[in-house]
Amino acid sequence: MKKLLWLGLVLVVFAGVALVGCNGAAKDDKFKVGVIYIGEPGDAGWTYAHDQGFKAAVKAIGEDKVELVIQQNVKEDQSATQAMEALINQGAKAIFATSFGYMDYIVDLAAKYPDVYFYHCSGYKAADNLSTYFGKIEQARYLTGMVAGSQTETNKIGYVAAMPIPEVVRGINGFTLGVRSVNPEATVKVIWTNTWYDPQVEKDAANALLKDGIDVVAQHQDTAGPQIAAQDAGKWSIGYNSDMSKFAPKATLTSAVWNWEVYYEPAIRAAMDGTFTSEQYFEGLNEGIASYSKLSADLLKDKGIQAKVDEMEAKIKGGYNIFTGPLKDNTGKVVLEAGKAHNDGELLSMMYFVEGVIGTIPK
Repeated sequence: MKKLLWLGLVLVVFAGVALVGCNGAAKDDKFKVGVIYIGEPGDAGWTYAHDQGFKAAVKAIGEDKVELVIQQNVKEDQSATQAMEALINQGAKAIFATSFGYMDYIVDLAAKYPDVYFYHCSGYKAADNLSTYFGKIEQARYLTGMVAGSQTETNKIGYVAAMPIPEVVRGINGFTLGVRSVNPEATVKVIWTNTWYDPQVEKDAANALLKDGIDVVAQHQDTAGPQIAAQDAGKWSIGYNSDMSKFAPKATLTSAVWNWEVYYEPAIRAAMDGTFTSEQYFEGLNEGIASYSKLSADLLKDKGIQAKVDEMEAKIKGGYNIFTGPLKDNTGKVVLEAGKAHNDGELLSMMYFVEGVIGTIPK
């Protein structure tokens, strides 16, 4: 009897070990994807949009196959290196860095870890195991600019801008071109915060613009601070990253939004099956990575603006480049002759303001 009890106990222990082993193996069999965020998904802006994209990609691929390992609130300094190495040490075979300032740190790590796949959002430095990716959000901004241009009563539109880099400058220009396509008299005044994520600073910047007589506020920021400021002032706003109407329903006309899963799902699949190739991904409305939220019919003055936006959206999807000459900068200098258009390389390095923008680009 003692022998039987002992044997039963051994079998139970063995079964338990086997079960833990199987569960552990199953977990280890998941492909680990490491991600670093500059903020938190609760910002409802940049980080939120990326987080939604990753979750959608994992759901499409299978939660039993992919595991996300995330580091939040990672600064654009040596902290990025530490965060990415921590993810690699946890078994991540693909690393996504979702802010421009991570660029040099991810380049160094790509050289150090040749067997890991790296992806950098909005950067321009690539390697054999490092891809860059971004989207032509300026196309969506053009469409939202059309809405702003048709809505303004003062012809004074404001733009709360984050950092003076091509990504932000290009967005301001695309927005302004959209504004002036329907309202040539309107201008877009830019105020810089030199921050990506600071709700109070962003809101204060919007308030400064509103006090200057501006009645529509747009932004390249990570929170809904400018939208809230516009609503508090009884004015209108254009959101960014995600549909921000839920934060300021009485102000938000529409938002330029990201659909990052369009890139994340195929990128993760390629890393998983070993078909990764280094690329500089840069698509827009056609691929669906950039789009805009539903126009607020209740707020719109020009009830015909939707048809105009639809027409331009179809034109852009048909191949029209919104940066086609004749085009002048805001000093009056011709930057594009009639019929000429900026190529992707020129778009990715754009550092001038188009005619109609009030402001300068800090060095």
